[in-house]
Amino acid sequence: MSLLKSAHGGNTREAAELLGVSPEQLLDFSANINPLGMPAGLKRAIIDNMDCAERYPDVDYAQLHAALAEHHQIPASWILAGNGETESIFTLVDGLKPRHAMIVTPGFAEYRRALQWGGCTIHEFALREDDGWQLTDAILDALTSELDCLFLCTPNNPTGLLPDNRLLREIASRCERLGINLILDEAFIDFIAGEPGFIPLLRDNPHIWVLRSLTKFYAIPGLRLGYLVNSNEQAVVQMRSRQMPWSINAFAALAGEIILRDSAYQQATWKWLEQEGARFEQQLQNLPGLTVYPGQANYRLLRCDRADIDLQRMLLEQHVLIRSCANYPGLDARYYRVAVRSQEENDRLLVALNNTLSGTTPAD
Repeated sequence: MSLLKSAHGGNTREAAELLGVSPEQLLDFSANINPLGMPAGLKRAIIDNMDCAERYPDVDYAQLHAALAEHHQIPASWILAGNGETESIFTLVDGLKPRHAMIVTPGFAEYRRALQWGGCTIHEFALREDDGWQLTDAILDALTSELDCLFLCTPNNPTGLLPDNRLLREIASRCERLGINLILDEAFIDFIAGEPGFIPLLRDNPHIWVLRSLTKFYAIPGLRLGYLVNSNEQAVVQMRSRQMPWSINAFAALAGEIILRDSAYQQATWKWLEQEGARFEQQLQNLPGLTVYPGQANYRLLRCDRADIDLQRMLLEQHVLIRSCANYPGLDARYYRVAVRSQEENDRLLVALNNTLSGTTPAD
């Protein structure tokens, strides 16, 4: 069982209170945020535009939607930005009003919460450890005309795996035939260099909604910025009518207008993850008593094979916070998720893990 009440990573306040220390004293591997930090150009832009706080944002966020449209080479009328991707999930469920929806387990908790909030009957498709937690063709038979909605996280959270492209297209085709709205959560897809996701294919697939987040890749979780994309312009208009006005603060809107043009930051992120992700994963695999599942995103799923160890608690005593996956349906208290951070930070986690798994007490 997780030590923390929060259903998500990044709750350093609660973890720090357990230790009686300040949150700044913890090294946080529980939230999957780009360790390069907020782009320098965005920091300068916020400082230079502090007077944005003195006036209302444009209620239509025209410049933000234009920037997102330019980035994806699609009409701005296909896009609805929101206060983080989580708001977009709730807006989508409120607009679609599904009665029977399928979610994949283990998976992101907010799909279930939004669907329960909407009074929807939830059907689960369980990934299998024997399949390496990868989505398989078995999901095709699970998709029936009873369903009106399917949520897929690509890459999945917490496994970090992308479905096979062939399978994803077959799922899309089956959903279209059966009248199922397919919702693809691509919150972490920007971390995979050269992976365009499904947005380029939306013109011929109006039954597909794509969710995107800018907070993870660009390290701005405190600003909160995400968006949804669909090629049915009227459907997007209807979603917009469900959204509260001014749900995006002026600085988050400003961020979305400029960060997508920061190609140097994007290239640096991809280079970091290619190099450090591979090194970090190999070092994790070398640790005794730990099973590491390879992922393509900026985090890794782990299984602690030592029944006598509460890995989260013992690492927290060394001021390192990792994400317990005990509250993910389909997983249990043996499973944990760790972010890929900088080499120095990753080495600190590796030392703490080695201390814990080898029974070594770190020096005071």
